[in-house]
Amino acid sequence: MSFLGSRDEPADQRTVESRKKLRESMNAQIEAFLNSGGEIEEVPSNITADPPKKPSSEYGNRPI
Repeated sequence: MSFLGSRDEPADQRTVESRKKLRESMNAQIEAFLNSGGEIEEVPSNITADPPKKPSSEYGNRPI
């Protein structure tokens, strides 16, 4: 069942039934996570993993 969500799965095998099994598996994993004390935190959509970087200057870094 690990291949159901991958791009390796051919389009003709992506059926309603296969997606239903995938959703059921994912729901079972979420329930197990929550039952073991895990928490789900909703992250705002404007948050990114990469913080802004200081611009680097390329001026004058070529050898003479």
